[in-house]
Amino acid sequence: MSTHLYPKRLLPLALSALLAACATTPPPRPEPGPLLVPSASGAIETPPPAITAAPAPEASDVWDRLRGSFAMADCDADPAVLSWARRYTRNPQRFEQEVRDALPKLTYVQQVAAEHDVAGEFVLLPWVESGFRPIPGRRDRPAGMWQIMPTTAAAMGLRVDRHYDGRLDVHASADAVMKLLSHYHDQFHDWRVADYAYNAGEFRTRKLVQQHGLPPATPVIPRWPVHDITREHLTKLLAMACVVREPDRFHVSLPTLTPSQHLVSVALPHSMPLARAADRAGMPLDQLKNLNAAFRNDVADTSIASYLMMPVSHAQQFRDALLNQAASASADRLPEASFATGIGATDATDASAAGAKPAQTVAGRARTHRVKSGESLWLLARHYSVSVGDLQHWNHLHGQSIKPGQVLKISASR
Repeated sequence: MSTHLYPKRLLPLALSALLAACATTPPPRPEPGPLLVPSASGAIETPPPAITAAPAPEASDVWDRLRGSFAMADCDADPAVLSWARRYTRNPQRFEQEVRDALPKLTYVQQVAAEHDVAGEFVLLPWVESGFRPIPGRRDRPAGMWQIMPTTAAAMGLRVDRHYDGRLDVHASADAVMKLLSHYHDQFHDWRVADYAYNAGEFRTRKLVQQHGLPPATPVIPRWPVHDITREHLTKLLAMACVVREPDRFHVSLPTLTPSQHLVSVALPHSMPLARAADRAGMPLDQLKNLNAAFRNDVADTSIASYLMMPVSHAQQFRDALLNQAASASADRLPEASFATGIGATDATDASAAGAKPAQTVAGRARTHRVKSGESLWLLARHYSVSVGDLQHWNHLHGQSIKPGQVLKISASR
């Protein structure tokens, strides 16, 4: 095919805020920073400890931005696409409610897709896979809203054990999947083939390309000798994008999300039961569990993942509750956190309970960390809630190799 027909375009960064293929991918990106808040320009910034809600976007912005990031065919490109779009919307009220329930995660995924320059249609991939539900995994079965197999999760760097399942981590799984899809597009130069690779596997898809070459622009659904499920997977993805393109055509209204409902990542000062976190955040426990289903034992363990996902409004209440607790526990001035928390500093007891390794701080200079035996750049990025890329940039590293005793900057110079 002509590669200009399905280019890898620069997607607009969303103001608001996947896997059955068994493929080997580049090293995974670590967890997000402590609190991701879209700025007025659309850039994602890490704010000071006080949490502020994102500026309110226009009601149609989420969907307009998503439409603007689409890179594949429209509704009328194939009768099967239109047929599936009608099946999705045959009960308009039910469809609208399902989209409303999925919208907080959808907008967050949109942000991650934009960061990885992935076509907007793939923001809707969890709809095809799971309806954006955190489906638990059993034995060798797929799990999470992206339906990732255990072996694939391991290749992507997502931890899966009896305490924690990274496939159900909203950010970590979205980041890993979008990185994988970007990798597929870099390899095949066609988003349709990227979807085939996601569903059927990279090896099998690469073999198809070698045997048949890249598919032409038409038909939109490539006529390759693939399983019907793989062909239908792409059809469903384009069908859902079709509904987003032309909701009036299917007699549905796309719901909107208020700024207070947007999801943010809030760093934890120490481990705690999800029930306690929900109480402090003033939100239903079931809702917090749904957003943080990766923690299998109903305890947010900071030695595994040091953050929780929650809506902006509850994140602010959670921060205030922790500050009030710290103030009650000690009359002393709260020390600066050893790493950015996004929920305010914690007292020494909390830091000790979290197993925090205080970083050295000098006024006007970056905080530092002395590498200990067994530590990796990825683990340090998780611990300090920064990205591997930031650590590499601040320390002029060209790879991920670090040595015990090495002193690393873990923040930018102030």
